[in-house]
Amino acid sequence: MSRPKVLALASLKPAAMQDKLLADYNVVHDIDAADDVKIVLTSGASGLSAAQMARMPALELIAVNGVGVDAVDLVEARRRGIRVTTTPDVLSSAVAEMAIGLALATGRRIAEGDRFVRAGSWAAGDKPALGRPVLQGRAGILGYGRIGRRLADLLRGLEIDVLYTARSEKQNAPDGFRADAAALANDCTLLFVTAAGGAETRGLVDATVLQALGADGILVNVARGPVVDSDALAYALQTGIIAGAGLDVFDDEPSVPQALIDAPNCVLTPHLGSATDAARAAMAALVLDNIAAHVEGRPLPTPFEG
Repeated sequence: MSRPKVLALASLKPAAMQDKLLADYNVVHDIDAADDVKIVLTSGASGLSAAQMARMPALELIAVNGVGVDAVDLVEARRRGIRVTTTPDVLSSAVAEMAIGLALATGRRIAEGDRFVRAGSWAAGDKPALGRPVLQGRAGILGYGRIGRRLADLLRGLEIDVLYTARSEKQNAPDGFRADAAALANDCTLLFVTAAGGAETRGLVDATVLQALGADGILVNVARGPVVDSDALAYALQTGIIAGAGLDVFDDEPSVPQALIDAPNCVLTPHLGSATDAARAAMAALVLDNIAAHVEGRPLPTPFEG
């Protein structure tokens, strides 16, 4: 029996998971050889466009190694009856940890302090800049999905009051609801962005929201770059409208605007939110489970229903 063909636009980590993919399936990487492909493995960043789907008339499943689907043409997938799967939950803790790490690194100037020591400034007798308290404020979570709720759990464990905004107020939620991003920013000193990407949330954190966050406020984005207006953010950092920002995601990765690179009060990381060995292994295992379920005609473990 021939092995099912999979077009892999992304790789799985650790290597053992990639080896299992190669052992169980006929894996191709060139879309020109994918006209008979029924399964595509992709990442949240790479996604799959309508034009790419058009080159695969037999396509039945898009397995995303991640939770972001903003780069997948969901309208076209629905029109053609193509199923989409993601890897929710297994990366929530890792991304939530990263968000807290970025908040601490920004407020306590950890990255800046690292550069200070390495440059010899401490040994030369210079005094590092003072940081600000991070865990004494109120946190706002913009996007109260799986990652946002896991982040809220961790923050409450640190005895931080948590507010959130979402499309609607969640019944029995332990955190306070605010109706929109500006109201949320106005009532917190830490604003965490965990909202899904896409047209609906593009530029959601704009100049108005940053102004509401204020001069003592710190913005952390572990969602998608376009959710935050990068021009407005750069201006807010340069002029002291906000105190600082921690960013793990950007509009056009791996390109980062020079204005953000130049901002000393901005901590930058290269989309490392889910980059732990445990999270990546769990994600890869779930991708393989979804693909195997489709091939075997079983219910998909984690279909995307949005």
